[in-house]
Amino acid sequence: MTETRTAPHPDRLSGQLGTGSIVFMVIAAAAPLTVIGGNVPLAVGVGNGVGAPVGFLIAALVLLIFSVGFVTMTPHVREAGAFFSYVATGLGSRAGLGTAFTALVAYTAIQVGVYGYLGWAANDLVTTFGGPALWWPLYSFAALTIVAFLGYRHIELSARVLGVALVLEIAVVVVLDVVVFGQGGRHGLVLETFAPENVFTPGIGVAVLFALTGFIGFEATAVFRDEARDPERTIPRATYLAVIIIGSFYAISCWALITGVGAGDAVAVAQKTLAGEGNFLLDTAGTYLGPVLRDVMQVLLITSLFACVLSFHNVIARYQFTLANKGVLPAALGRRHARHSAPSRSSVLQSITAFLVLALLVIVGLDPLVGVFGSMAGVATVGMVLLMLATSIAVVVFFARRPEAARGRTFTTRVAPVAATVGLLLSLWLVLSNFTLVTGGTPGVSIALAVVPAVAFLLGVALGGRFTLGSGDTPPTPPADAPAPGV
Repeated sequence: MTETRTAPHPDRLSGQLGTGSIVFMVIAAAAPLTVIGGNVPLAVGVGNGVGAPVGFLIAALVLLIFSVGFVTMTPHVREAGAFFSYVATGLGSRAGLGTAFTALVAYTAIQVGVYGYLGWAANDLVTTFGGPALWWPLYSFAALTIVAFLGYRHIELSARVLGVALVLEIAVVVVLDVVVFGQGGRHGLVLETFAPENVFTPGIGVAVLFALTGFIGFEATAVFRDEARDPERTIPRATYLAVIIIGSFYAISCWALITGVGAGDAVAVAQKTLAGEGNFLLDTAGTYLGPVLRDVMQVLLITSLFACVLSFHNVIARYQFTLANKGVLPAALGRRHARHSAPSRSSVLQSITAFLVLALLVIVGLDPLVGVFGSMAGVATVGMVLLMLATSIAVVVFFARRPEAARGRTFTTRVAPVAATVGLLLSLWLVLSNFTLVTGGTPGVSIALAVVPAVAFLLGVALGGRFTLGSGDTPPTPPADAPAPGV
């Protein structure tokens, strides 16, 4: 018989976040301007060329199908543990703890990776405007300090900061999209994007891969459950809206960039960007919006990256908070701040962790883009797909054990989760088979990085004992002949 571990004095967060604020958190974590500037050239240049926008639509469709089961199970998961809580409820505490460890590794990795990208981008911005070339980690650690300050305080402060940054970065890209389509692009609207012979090429896997990478942070809708105004309605709405908005924004903007340079030149322009000989996004903005807005967009790239790391910081801090209230991590991390009503101690730990990991990568001497961002994004992408795959399986098992809860909802409790599982297995294969394109490293290094999330999962399974729901709520009782969900 395994030991039951519970936090002696569980605590909960509180807040009045509405659907809009939570959607801001998710989209900010996705860093839309960063994805348009970085992932799109990769999808076009080494993926399926002018058919790349469809890759983003395919990724969004997979996540939308996944969301059906995710949202259906939400009323039965009455705590803010996100994927971790869903898997623990459906598959038991050991699988849940494995998922939690995977999430901590994945989100810490992407956050540290973005700090590297931010340091490089900030230095590039300063030198572009005639400033001195400084050591990129100086900018990264400065950003980390600001994130630590905001993360320590109430979530609504972070939501306001993210909201302003997000509105600005989306607005400038929307303006670019409208102008490009309004002027008809370089040679007219590129309808070849949707031709089957341009979509279903060997490179479609690469396009889907980098599209999935752009959705990292997707589960943040459920992480903020305790701080939502009406979680039973807010979380489902925020989840569907986030997927639809992110997927549509990526696909349309990718199509706009291809239209802006012309179908015949899109691949060459994207490949020049990857070679450091231009910038697909900024150069197109300069052509259609002029030098001033091009410069504005370059500045907003910094705010996009900052919004991304701030959002991931908040997600990780809340993961740790929930784990502490389950007795998995030290109880001190499960205390909320008396005045800020935030997981402040957990936030401090997250800041220290990010600092140490980033400092280690700096000491090793890795390049901020390929070395830091590329490798960490690779780890996070594998982790994200594993998290969603485990969650889909958990949804299927949960409702299979509770036929009374699934009665009359076959599509949402069985068909959609099974379809999502198949889609995510295919996605995982696409990620792993093209992994060196994400990390930029050798096959040996890429393999070592790819197994990190799996090792984290197995470690959690090995260490996981029985523990109770940290929120104090109890899900529906399973049938007598079914094993207890272990949470």
